[in-house]
Amino acid sequence: MTLTIKRPLQNEYPAYYLPYVNQVPENVDIMQTLEDQLSEIPELLAAIDDTRAEEAYAEGKWTIKELLQHMLDSERIFAYRALCIARGEQASLPGFDENMYAENSMANERQLKDILEEYDLVRRSNLCMFRGFDSGALDNVGTANNKQITLRGLIYVIAGHERHHINILKERYLKLTA
Repeated sequence: MTLTIKRPLQNEYPAYYLPYVNQVPENVDIMQTLEDQLSEIPELLAAIDDTRAEEAYAEGKWTIKELLQHMLDSERIFAYRALCIARGEQASLPGFDENMYAENSMANERQLKDILEEYDLVRRSNLCMFRGFDSGALDNVGTANNKQITLRGLIYVIAGHERHHINILKERYLKLTA
């Protein structure tokens, strides 16, 4: 069965996620978008070595490896929230401090190829999980970081969060222009 996921309404996610949801074009197959993103980061970073991946674009900013690890950590947290909401969890799910996570990630101690492999596995795993949801679960509402969000909203946030960071990677780290 193919899962069709319509775009969430603005009341289906906290306002601070609007910039991420807006990163996802109108009238797209969000599952296909998530699949297509799988190749984008590896292609962008194909010519980057570990030394370059440990550089930040400015003082006090994350390195490329830390940015990638942030994307992984965020996707895992969003996916956990999605699982909980799909299963009807009523407890409020915790927020997280992205800067503390990055500081404690040890991303710069890892090989870039290992982070990219983990990225691929996490995304593929999440795609499998999302395919197991039925259309009724997409309307489920849960509470994360003391704010209500639907399962559908979380799936769009995952894609939009990634698009947001891909744009930062291109513009600030790799200095690629459109």
